[in-house]
Amino acid sequence: MSTRIRRILRAVLVVAVTATSLQGTALASVPPPPGPPSEDPFYTPPSPLPPGGPGDVLRSRESLFTVDPVGRVPFRGVRSWQVLYRSESARGTPVAVSGTVLVPTRPWAGPGGRPLVSYTVGTRGLGDRCAPSYALTQGRDYEALFIADALGRGWAVTITDMEGLGTPGRHTYEVGGSQGRAVLNMARAARRLPDAGLGEGPVAVWGYSQGGTSAGWAAELAATYAPDLPLKGVVAGGVPADLRAVARSLDGSPFVAFMFMAAAGYDAAYPELGLAGHLNGNGRALLKRVESVCLLSFDGFATLLTTAFTRIGDYTTDNPLETEKWQARLDANKLGGTAPGVPVMQSHASLDEIIPFGQADALRRAWCAKGANLTWRTYGLAGHVIGAVRSEPDAIAFLTDRFAGKPAQSNCR
Repeated sequence: MSTRIRRILRAVLVVAVTATSLQGTALASVPPPPGPPSEDPFYTPPSPLPPGGPGDVLRSRESLFTVDPVGRVPFRGVRSWQVLYRSESARGTPVAVSGTVLVPTRPWAGPGGRPLVSYTVGTRGLGDRCAPSYALTQGRDYEALFIADALGRGWAVTITDMEGLGTPGRHTYEVGGSQGRAVLNMARAARRLPDAGLGEGPVAVWGYSQGGTSAGWAAELAATYAPDLPLKGVVAGGVPADLRAVARSLDGSPFVAFMFMAAAGYDAAYPELGLAGHLNGNGRALLKRVESVCLLSFDGFATLLTTAFTRIGDYTTDNPLETEKWQARLDANKLGGTAPGVPVMQSHASLDEIIPFGQADALRRAWCAKGANLTWRTYGLAGHVIGAVRSEPDAIAFLTDRFAGKPAQSNCR
């Protein structure tokens, strides 16, 4: 058995054991799970926003964290809070974003303060009920076991919902400038949450797929946007770095729905793009449909199936991606323009059927050319989902070394 296979199997076992050991009986101090964000006043921010800066906590409450979708039994040994905090849009406008802070109750036994991982989730959808801060209370978050692995190591974990997911307004899906700010400000908010006790430890960022975009942007922005964060490393896997290249690959594929979701996200971030003006009747109906869709739901699967193998021209009167306005906004959110100031592990599956390998490799080359300390990992004979599973033990090992203060050995060539 190869060393890599053993590492993957060991990681799966650790996650399973962690999930089992952390779960326990319901705690009286934990309130019952609230309704979805559209029915929960917690997610509606004050208007106007009070004075403050990025990362300031607007409100918080103790919440539930579970991987049990039936009984919703909470994890034992982990405190959970939902927070509403200040962040900024891709244009730098103040916005309120929701998220989750998870802290093990066991005292941190390592040197320095407890490490904090700002975890950045993959695609959830555009509907407010897709927000991770809600899904994590229902035991229905598909990355919860990765989060549990980090918690089992004594690390605190934050998970941002990103702009417009949970909170009012359309989610700015795959708008990297917004997502990167939300990730960094989520870490700031956790460190400013009094009960969490996270003001002293090192910080890292970890994400895959849409989360890879968020992590990559956090890596590029951190030095200038959040120099107060003691960021030690970033893991970015399955990264959609260049959405123009991703769109070309998705057009006519089984996963074309992701392209339409991104179009809706960009239209939300940049209303002057006027997406509706490019759509025909089919396109307007699809836009209305995807605005509330969650990926892992009946309507999410139905949307994937009914749009599979269709093309942009089936929904538009003219292709917005061929206009200068759309190209300029997509290019402004393209990764690779700045070398991250901290070590980065970037990974990609060689047979990724959703996020093309070539544009990820182009990001690797761009970062390396600019002098980044980059650890590049590829996974042969793996598609998008298997790439996430295979990258998990490498991500954990990379973050463990960064928190331990070990130097990262770049393999840029």
